[in-house]
Amino acid sequence: MIFLNKWFDKLKKGFSEKFVKKKKTQHFLLAIFFFISIFSILIFSLKPEKFDLTIGERAPEDIYAPKDIENKKMTEKLKEEASESVELIYNFDAGVHIEVKKDIESFFKLLYELRNDEELELSDQKTIIEEENNLNLSKEHLHTALTSPLEKVEYLETYIYEIVARYMNSGIKVEDLQKEKNNIKEYILKLEDFDEPLKEMAISIIHATIRPNMFFDIESTEELRTAAIESVEKVMIKKGDTILKEGEVVTYDHLQLLRQLSILTDDSTIDIKLYIGVAFIVLILEILIIAYIYAFNKELFEKTDKLLMIILIILVTLVVSNAVSMLSIYLVPVAMAAMLLSILVDIKLSLIINICICILVNIMLENDTIFIIMAFLGGTAGVLSTLNIQRRTNIALSGLIVGIVNAISIIGIGFIITNELNKIFLYGFYGLLNGLLASILTLGTLPLWEYLFRIVTPLKLVELFNPNDPLLKKLLVEAPGTYHHSIIVGNLSEAAANAIGANALLTRVGAFYHDIGKTKRPYFFKENQLTSENPHDKLNPSLSSLIITGHVKEGMELAKKYNLPTEVRDFIEQHHGDTLVAYFYHKAKTSENGENVDEQTFRYSGPKPQSKEVAIVMLADSVEAAVRSLANPSKDKVEELVDKIIQGKLMDGQLDETHLTLKELEIIKKSFVKSILGIFHERIEYPDMKNIKERKPHGVSN
Repeated sequence: MIFLNKWFDKLKKGFSEKFVKKKKTQHFLLAIFFFISIFSILIFSLKPEKFDLTIGERAPEDIYAPKDIENKKMTEKLKEEASESVELIYNFDAGVHIEVKKDIESFFKLLYELRNDEELELSDQKTIIEEENNLNLSKEHLHTALTSPLEKVEYLETYIYEIVARYMNSGIKVEDLQKEKNNIKEYILKLEDFDEPLKEMAISIIHATIRPNMFFDIESTEELRTAAIESVEKVMIKKGDTILKEGEVVTYDHLQLLRQLSILTDDSTIDIKLYIGVAFIVLILEILIIAYIYAFNKELFEKTDKLLMIILIILVTLVVSNAVSMLSIYLVPVAMAAMLLSILVDIKLSLIINICICILVNIMLENDTIFIIMAFLGGTAGVLSTLNIQRRTNIALSGLIVGIVNAISIIGIGFIITNELNKIFLYGFYGLLNGLLASILTLGTLPLWEYLFRIVTPLKLVELFNPNDPLLKKLLVEAPGTYHHSIIVGNLSEAAANAIGANALLTRVGAFYHDIGKTKRPYFFKENQLTSENPHDKLNPSLSSLIITGHVKEGMELAKKYNLPTEVRDFIEQHHGDTLVAYFYHKAKTSENGENVDEQTFRYSGPKPQSKEVAIVMLADSVEAAVRSLANPSKDKVEELVDKIIQGKLMDGQLDETHLTLKELEIIKKSFVKSILGIFHERIEYPDMKNIKERKPHGVSN
């Protein structure tokens, strides 16, 4: 583990020195790394397996569609059928019947005029009718018309009109004209009222005059065909549908589908739509995460290590999800990332990341509605269940909560959308296992993230103020007075931090460790002197000051040796800032060479406190030591002393870099006073009743 940490530190340092000296460059490179890595994982997951198949070969295994596609051949077939099923549109022209009737009437009018003209011989009649024969009837038919009994001809004329009307009113299409003529011929030949010559003459007259009166409307027909084609729904092959079953013979149509899906080895076509789609999704999720951090957690941009860790946790979650999904999508431990980020970084950010991971995993795997609801609700439960968690064993309880939420979500949605109860309860059981798996992975990898990125989680802090911690035991055994002092400072600091909304747990732990450097020379510090003998009485002020200030450096050495987190080391290094060791400085000033004393040599080396938490410990440290020196600590004396110490630190510039406000300092002061009165209540000497009566009530003006 130590080797891994050293290698990781070296890698980060080398990378930083060579490529990312500026924060903006770091952020840009991290953004590129996030995009490329997530994009690659999604493409790897979504890119289908390719097969080497030819026509006539048998499928080596079941082949499924890796995505939704249109079966173009089937769609085209249905469109053709729809187009062919459309009845042709014909326009009925009533004027044609009138023209046919006129032609027939003209012939019979001429015929009757000739037959009624008694001056004309039959031969003359034949000559005239042959010349004016617009129907192109044969001579035999014209002879029949001139010689047949007139009443029969007139009767036949009536029949001809009826026949023509019957057929033309029904409509005659161009392509049906000959068929209709044949039908008319058959009908007339069956008539018993006329002899054969008259029948033949009637057939010739009708055939000569009748013509189509139903004409094809191309434009209207095409409109209907277009509408029919457009109404045909695409034949879709859904993701997961079977294209070929194992052992099934490969046909040309199968190959076309497989080529359309880009899953043939001889097809080098890149699925551009897949790449563009994945790129868009990854890009928009990255922008949303960056925007959220910028809006609500901007200080995270200063911690590129944490940003890198967030990316790595997302990547690990996606890789694990891809592997576990081979068993069941409902076993995918999406909540792992949410729980880790909630503990390591920030609860609000972890909720956003959980949503993004749910989307990515759902895209990677089966695009399952039940899964994405389960993952979202389970991840949210994981985040909330790790809020203020202080024991690693409680992570197992969080996993159980996640599992229960998963199971209830799956069963609830399952009841709504399906009736397959066996599957619903099986998936619900998987959801329960999912939560337990997420807690195992969270618990197992959490120390690694803490170690590699030196992140102090509440769990780590709780472990650090365990009395059995080796460094605290060392402090207790070698400097018991300092240990007791640190406990009291921790109590004062924790209450004050809570009062102003600072990190109370970190403040308490920092207070416990702030004076561990005193274990090297414990008897040079008053709280550890069990007798009245003071070793400083035998030393010159400069050496005494050097020993006193040296406990900071010695504390830092111990902190490194025992691998204390940086956040805790800050308390050791900064809790005195660059304050003056006043007692020895004034002692040196009153010595023989007092005029040559350099004040700077009697100051701590700093730096000044950089956070509110360290500043609180600095003030609590001074307050506890000062109150302990009071012979009779009354409430008024404590308030006056606390106010004096805070004002002194403020005037000395020790709080300049902590961002503490005057209002917060007032709250801290009241908290200190309240805590001290609680700790030393048995020793407090309250003013007598007489003095109380003589004093004006608080807030009353003169």
